[in-house]
Amino acid sequence: MTNKKFSIENFYKLKNKKIIITGSSGQLGSELVKAFINFGSIVIGIDIKKSKNFSHKNFYFIKADISNSSKNKAIFQKIFKKFKNISCLINNAGVAVFSPFEKRSEKELDYVIDVNLKSYFYSIKNFEKYSNNDNKKENKNIINISSIYSLISPDPKIYSKNDRKSSEIYGMTKSAVNQLTKYFAVHLAKKNIRVNCVSPGGIFNRKKPQSKSFVKKYSKRNPMNRMAETSEIVGGVIYLASNCSSYTNGHNLIIDGGMSSW
Repeated sequence: MTNKKFSIENFYKLKNKKIIITGSSGQLGSELVKAFINFGSIVIGIDIKKSKNFSHKNFYFIKADISNSSKNKAIFQKIFKKFKNISCLINNAGVAVFSPFEKRSEKELDYVIDVNLKSYFYSIKNFEKYSNNDNKKENKNIINISSIYSLISPDPKIYSKNDRKSSEIYGMTKSAVNQLTKYFAVHLAKKNIRVNCVSPGGIFNRKKPQSKSFVKKYSKRNPMNRMAETSEIVGGVIYLASNCSSYTNGHNLIIDGGMSSW
């Protein structure tokens, strides 16, 4: 017998949930914003620049550099004061550098570590801190965006001279994100905050496409013989943010077409 009350919205229970998404204007971030809005969520986006292509009554944008400790604290304090209880934090802000490691500068190292790692730590710490003041003691969760290059090393054979080569410092920070996820999954569980991460494989960038040579070589290296679409990563994040994953904690959800399997 069919349950007439069943709906995707009731299944995931994301309607009216308040979601913070950092890096909300980027390739993945902007798609996450739209997806959660479609599920009826209220989204607070944080980025250093605002996307010009999206506006909605349930989307609130804050322009900020959250890799700075004091600014991060002020932003989260402001968010919790305005929106009260927040259900989910998605740490999605991320940067990369593409110069050879032989020419790596201290400035580049600091830049990637600050955004890819420090901003995650500060955001988790402040999310936990201000969640303690919520009147509504609901289960919450944190989702960190990692990468398959936290698990495997980039194959140098798939890059040509002018390709955007994944760097050693990018993979290092993403590996640290995986450990950060496990640490806080343990230490925040008693406060009803689950912590998980998602490790996407290579995502085809339709606005700034990778070279045809890279796409061909990457696809040949991948068991599914192609790169990922942004929408294919969104589904995993939706699952982890929803009540469907209520017993999933400390998990790294790998969405890479099987690339890290060989």
